[in-house]
Amino acid sequence: MSPLGTVAGHVVDRVCGEPPNELHPLIAVGNGLTWLERRTYRDTRGAGVAHVGIALGAAAAVGLGLRRVGGPFVSSMATAAICTGGSMLWDAATTIGESLDDGDLAEAREQLPMLVGRDPSRLGESEIARAVIESVAENTVDAVTATLWWGLVGGAPMIAVHRVTNTLDAMVGHRNERYQQFGWASAKIDDALNWVPARFTAFAIAIAAPAPTKHVIDIVRRDGSDHPSPNGGQVEAAMAGALDITLGGPNDYGCVIEVRGSLGDGPAPTAADIAPAVELASRASWIAATTCGLIGLLRSCTRGRSL
Repeated sequence: MSPLGTVAGHVVDRVCGEPPNELHPLIAVGNGLTWLERRTYRDTRGAGVAHVGIALGAAAAVGLGLRRVGGPFVSSMATAAICTGGSMLWDAATTIGESLDDGDLAEAREQLPMLVGRDPSRLGESEIARAVIESVAENTVDAVTATLWWGLVGGAPMIAVHRVTNTLDAMVGHRNERYQQFGWASAKIDDALNWVPARFTAFAIAIAAPAPTKHVIDIVRRDGSDHPSPNGGQVEAAMAGALDITLGGPNDYGCVIEVRGSLGDGPAPTAADIAPAVELASRASWIAATTCGLIGLLRSCTRGRSL
């Protein structure tokens, strides 16, 4: 029943959105990880491994406890509803797109840090649009489809483990002086846990796209590896092919300039491409949820016949 509970949690997120920050369990998780980092930080990979091990052990224990108390369906639904952030992601992207549509570049720059860590101070409309669309693509995996996948695989414990891993990567998985060593394990585990969900999502985008599915898949095969992330490149290339735009290029993170390869064949994105990107990510997530739900039903029917 875990897959069906996970799908139900996805629906709860889409209908209800995020709880207030003061009540959101993930805010407490972030605060707890900050507290843990103050006690485990050393500029070594070994310390980073210990940090991840403690955090993921706690996440798995919480997930197992919820499953013991509520059963597979209820625990998966509750954990998925908490850990899924699609509504928040797509609402933030839509808000920035509306600011660009209104010609308010200053407001769009101010809002951009809600989605990405790039320095927005010198970004024009096209670069802001690109940042938003790339974030929508990559974070749809982190915040939506990976939750569905790991709920299918392992229910509440694996949903919790994935979400804490993703939070760790966002907090310490940076290639800078402080976290180059300490955050190494967090980044590698996050890459591993998102490897299948990213490709699953790229395929869902190809199916949901207005462009021919084969064209999108061809773009993913050609360009998906031209990216620092083994997973981000897959979904961003799928989004570029689906919308017939070009993503990728240099990104300014303040103290680091990261140059990515070009993804796609079309023109540079504009503000008008943000709404279609959000709609496409939403449709792809429903495809992923439906697939997981059908697998869950098939699994339940198979087990019923075997008893």
